[in-house]
Order: sequence, then C-alpha cells, then structure tokens
Amino acid sequence: IGGEDFYIDLLLYHRKLKCFVVIELKAGNFKSEYTGKMNMYLSALEKQDMIEGENLPIGIILCKDKNRLIVEYALKDVNKPIGVASYITKEDLPEDLKGLLPTLEEIEREMNLLD
Repeated sequence: IGGEDFYIDLLLYHRKLKCFVVIELKAGNFKSEYTGKMNMYLSALEKQDMIEGENLPIGIILCKDKNRLIVEYALKDVNKPIGVASYITKEDLPEDLKGLLPTLEEIEREMNLLD
C-alpha cells in the first residue's frame, strides 16, 4: 500500500459469507491503535481485492485481554465490521483433543530440530 509492505496475521475467505476475514493476533492487551491498522487492511482489501458479488471484508482482533470501554471508544465511529475478542491459553490440551494434534516433540522431530 503506497509503496510500503504490510502483513496481515491471518487472511481467510468465508465461503458462505462470501467475504475476506482478516485476523490480527496480539500477544498483549487491546490497544486503540489496532483499530486503525485493521481499518486500513479492510479498506485495502475492499478497494484492491474484492470482486463483484463479494461482501465487505470482516476484521477480528484477538488480544490477550481487552478493556470493554477502550474497545467501545476505539470502534465507536469506525464504519467497517471489526470485532475484538480475547483468548486464553492453557498449558495442556483438553482430553478430547489429545491424540488429534501432534506433540511438541513430534513437531520438532518433523522439523529436524531433534536428533
């Protein structure tokens, strides 16, 4: 954009909604400036990548935590569909997921990080 490089964390396409979904992953708490960056990504996708019959792109900002009042003010006058959500991390996988995903050792072995 404008001769500069910008990198979206995750760019997905939702087939049923017929739109791009931009996901920004943040390791810390929500900051109001994330809204401006997401707004820019959505505007660029709308102008440069959408084709006829597609709906407007959607933005999701995933943060470690969020202050609802700060999020409310940051999104108040933004006219793009942007949501903010928090996540939690766990040390262990839930029992019902064990066996479905590779272990850390299996990933490292596959990447030739272990002898």
